[in-house]
Amino acid sequence: MFDFVRTHNRWLQLGLLVLILPSFVVFGIQGYSRFADGANASVASVDGQSITQAEWDASHQSQVERIRRQSPQADVKLFDTPAARAQTLEVLVRERVLRAAATEAHLAVTDERLKRNFANDPQFASVRNADGSVNKLLLSAQGMSSEMFVAKLRQEMLLQQVLGGVSGSVLAANAVSGIGLDALLQRRVLQMAHFDAKDQVAALQPTEVELQAYFKAHEANFRAPEQAVIDYLVLDLEVLKKGLSVAEDELRKYYAENASRYTAKEERRARHILVKVEADAAADVKQKAKAKAEALLAEARKSPAGFAELAKKNSDDTGSAANGGDLEFFGRGAMVKAFDDAAFAMKPGEISNLVETEFGWHIIKLEAIKGGDKRPFDEVRSSVEDEVKKQLASKRWAEAAEQFTNTVYEQSDSLQPAMDKLKLDKRSATVQRTPAAGAPAVLASPKLLEAIFGKEVLQNKRNTDAIEVGPNQLAAARVSEYRPARTLAFKEVQDAVRQGLLAEQAMALARKAGEALLAQSKADPSSAKLPLAATVSRNKPAGLPASALNAVLGADTSKLPALLGVELPGQGYLVARILQVLPRDLPANENAELQGQYAQAWARAESEAYYQALKVREKTEVKVRLPAN
Repeated sequence: MFDFVRTHNRWLQLGLLVLILPSFVVFGIQGYSRFADGANASVASVDGQSITQAEWDASHQSQVERIRRQSPQADVKLFDTPAARAQTLEVLVRERVLRAAATEAHLAVTDERLKRNFANDPQFASVRNADGSVNKLLLSAQGMSSEMFVAKLRQEMLLQQVLGGVSGSVLAANAVSGIGLDALLQRRVLQMAHFDAKDQVAALQPTEVELQAYFKAHEANFRAPEQAVIDYLVLDLEVLKKGLSVAEDELRKYYAENASRYTAKEERRARHILVKVEADAAADVKQKAKAKAEALLAEARKSPAGFAELAKKNSDDTGSAANGGDLEFFGRGAMVKAFDDAAFAMKPGEISNLVETEFGWHIIKLEAIKGGDKRPFDEVRSSVEDEVKKQLASKRWAEAAEQFTNTVYEQSDSLQPAMDKLKLDKRSATVQRTPAAGAPAVLASPKLLEAIFGKEVLQNKRNTDAIEVGPNQLAAARVSEYRPARTLAFKEVQDAVRQGLLAEQAMALARKAGEALLAQSKADPSSAKLPLAATVSRNKPAGLPASALNAVLGADTSKLPALLGVELPGQGYLVARILQVLPRDLPANENAELQGQYAQAWARAESEAYYQALKVREKTEVKVRLPAN
């Protein structure tokens, strides 16, 4: 045996290396692998195709950025909540489901239909120029090019086809809609008596024995939830930025190399006269249009002050002619290239030569220029420093994230090594298994909370793994104190017990008084006093609580007057006598409008039901826990 070992020593060493090296590699980069796998983790799947965590994060970040662009003053943190992220995921899932259904049904959107929809649909009026082209300036403000807009519109129209066949085929006959509208608008004339539970409290004096009995019967209402007191660390770009310093000459160098960032965007205001001619028009038609344009150009140059009046009378651009050809201020790229190049080569007051575009011949007069001035370094120094630090932090992110991930895992008995290595601040909080209302995004992360209450962290007293709680944001925590769910002692909740018992006893007295009046009203209607009067419907409840309104409007009125008693949980008891049923009282135009709204609501309900059926058909699965609505 030993002779074999000595003879084959080199081969055995190589064999051992083959066995050892994979283990070393796996355990050495395990933290990094876990970090990378997090981005690729599947959060949902549709038709066997996964939606990854990275796709979800990117889509939500895109949504937040869109809000930021459209409403610069809005606090985007309000949109970066678990509920908002859940809505983003639902949008992604819905898009995938409808896309899969469209593919299976071989649906498509032709170019002709796309153009027709853009030209005729009122919702595109804001991005549609007078000549029917796309307003590039408005699109660029939304971060889109013309190509992106067309692709987005085509996608939306394709997905709309899936549900359009259902919503467009809904028929809501007058008889059917009448039944639904009657349920909403039918009126009932009432006499009522209300026994308010609050009015009964003054007469109550619960004893110690009653309080103790109530406490024992309702122990489940007096339990403290499971809690964990935690220390936690957060690594993100803001944290990395704090530890960075940048030399003054580096800031000035960045400022010089990125001058356009600190230069106000140049915009130009121009008027124009358009002599319209189609691009595919005959040569003689084009020549005639050019001759007309040349005559107008000569007249404009002869009397520059009258350019606006000349445009008003002669321009074929219906969108601007009424305003003397005024196009307001526009930036680079907002107009077609030939027009754009000409306008940005002119000086204020100058009138251009003829400019040919796909729309015809233009005569341009430049009115004014604004922007284009570079802001002084001292004025923008803080934003330059912030941008440079942000870029440096982004470059350092991957390395820092790997260090953080490995350190909290490999030295799992403490957060201190990660704090020291990356200069992080330790934070503390008390958390439950579900996010507290108003909790910061980090502590609202279901993945982090699940890890905190897991066996490794609670029983083995280890750090959580580094968990991605947001884009470029990792967190790790450890439990310093665990508080299991427990029933609170009577002394801790004595006041709450008393309030609960008083409410229960007051409710019992109100119910007893109400039931007595109800019995009297049935036995001798003339002697029962129901002092309150009202005419109620679902859209005009006259102050009735929902439970009372439902009971009154759902009562059998085949024989009037109709008596009923309604218990109002936590409020008291209502006795009502229905005297008369009145039809809905609406003008004819409002009645027709409501019938239309009913049909639309019915179509939406049918579409949603069909969508839910498609989700089942396409084997849709959401794999993450989402907050309840």
